[in-house]
Amino acid sequence: MKITHSTLVGPLIPLSGGSGGAVNQYHTRPVRFRESGASATPSCLWLVARALSVEADTMAGRSTFGNARKLPSGRYQASYWYQGKRYIAPNTFESKADAYAWVANERTAIGRGAWVDPEAGKVKFSTFAEQWLANRPDLRPRSERLYRSLLDVHLIPNFGETPIAKVTPSSVSTWQAVLVAKSPGASASAYRLLRAIFASAVRDDKLLRSPCRVAKGGMDRTVERPMLTMAEVQALTDTMPDNLRAAVTLAAWGALRRGEVLGLRRRDVDPLRSLVRVEQAQVELNDGSLIFGSPKTDAGVRAVHLPEPAMSEVSRHLDAHVGAERDALLFTGRGGVPMRPRTLASAFRSARTKCTLPNAHFHDLRHFALTMAATTGASTAELMRRAGHRSAAAALRYQHATEDRDKAIAVALGELARGASVLPIARARGNPSRTNRARQPSAR
Repeated sequence: MKITHSTLVGPLIPLSGGSGGAVNQYHTRPVRFRESGASATPSCLWLVARALSVEADTMAGRSTFGNARKLPSGRYQASYWYQGKRYIAPNTFESKADAYAWVANERTAIGRGAWVDPEAGKVKFSTFAEQWLANRPDLRPRSERLYRSLLDVHLIPNFGETPIAKVTPSSVSTWQAVLVAKSPGASASAYRLLRAIFASAVRDDKLLRSPCRVAKGGMDRTVERPMLTMAEVQALTDTMPDNLRAAVTLAAWGALRRGEVLGLRRRDVDPLRSLVRVEQAQVELNDGSLIFGSPKTDAGVRAVHLPEPAMSEVSRHLDAHVGAERDALLFTGRGGVPMRPRTLASAFRSARTKCTLPNAHFHDLRHFALTMAATTGASTAELMRRAGHRSAAAALRYQHATEDRDKAIAVALGELARGASVLPIARARGNPSRTNRARQPSAR
C-alpha cells in the first residue's frame, strides 16, 4: 500500500509479537492512513510511522528537531538538534525515508531516557581507564598496585587505542577467552577490572550499555586446596621458630591473614577476654617500603575470640617476645624493626619441609580456621564476621567437609544409634496417632 499522507493520533502502542523473526510491529490509538480518499487502520512498522511523523512535522514547519538533506552524491544526510548542539548521523542513507527513520529513532531514545551523546564514547579506553584509576583515592595500596599492573599488562595493550564506544561484546569475549588460556591466574581479576571501568562509563552516560557480558567471566577458577588436619597444624606450630609459633596459632585459630598477623600490636590483644582486635594490616609496596593501613576490606576491622589453648600460646608469646609498650609489634625482625613478609614466609617454608608438607601455604591456615569454625555450626553471617568478609560467597568457600569432621560425625552417629530406642514416628514427636490413643488404657 502506498502511503501518501499520514495522521498520527494518540501514543504508539506495541503490538503482540511478530512472526518469523520480523521487526516488532506497532500501531497507534488510532492511526489513520489516507490513500486515494479511502480510510484504513492497518498495523505498521513503528519506525516507518515515526519517520513519516517526523517528516510531516518538519515539512509543515512544526518541528526543528531533525532533517534530512540530499547530498551531491544522491544519498541523504540526517541530523538533529539537541541541547543546543547538532548531531549528524555517522553514515549517509540511500533514501530520505531511511534518513528520517534514523532521526525518529534518536528522538524516541531521548524521550525514553536511553539517549547517549555519541561524542562521549569517542574517548580512548586508555584515557578513560587512567582517569578512572586517578579518581579512586579510596583504593588501598595493594589494590592500586594490582589495578596498575592489570591495566599495563592486560587491558591497555588490548583496548588502549580503541574508543570506548567501539569496544564490542565480541571483542571482550575473544580477549577474555585468550587470557584464560594464556594467564588463567590473572583472567578473572583483569575481567573484573574491565567490567568495573565500563560500568563507570555507563554511569557517566558515556555508554548506553557495557560490552562486558561474559557469563562468569569474573569468577575465580581456583583449584580446591587440600585441608590441613589438626595434627598437621600442630606439627607446623611446633616446628616454627619460637618467636613465630604464635603467628601460626593466630592464622590457624583466629583466621587472620598474613598482613593482619604482622600488623598486630600489644594493645590489640586482650588475654582476659581471649580477644584479638584486627585494626590494621601490614603491606609491602613495590619499592620495598612497609606501611600499616586498614585491613583488606572494611569488614576486616573486627574482634576475634580465640580458643583457650590458642590464647595461652599468644599470651606466652607476649611475655617472651613483645615489648612492654602498648604500640609494640607482636612480630619484629632484628633490632626490633617490623618483620617483613618474606621473613615469615621463609620460616614457614622451612617448617613445612620438616613436616613433609611441601605444598602447604600460610594462607591454608586461615582456610583451616574458617572450615573448623563452620563445622561447629557457625552460620554464614558468623563466618563472614570472623573472617572479615564482605560477601557471603567468600565465606562459603570455607564451608568444606574434612576427614576429621567426617570421622567425628560417624562416631556421633554410632553413639546415637547405640543408645536409641525404636519408637513410632508419631510417638517420637510427642503426638500419638489416633490408633495409638485408642489402644491406650483409660486413666480412670
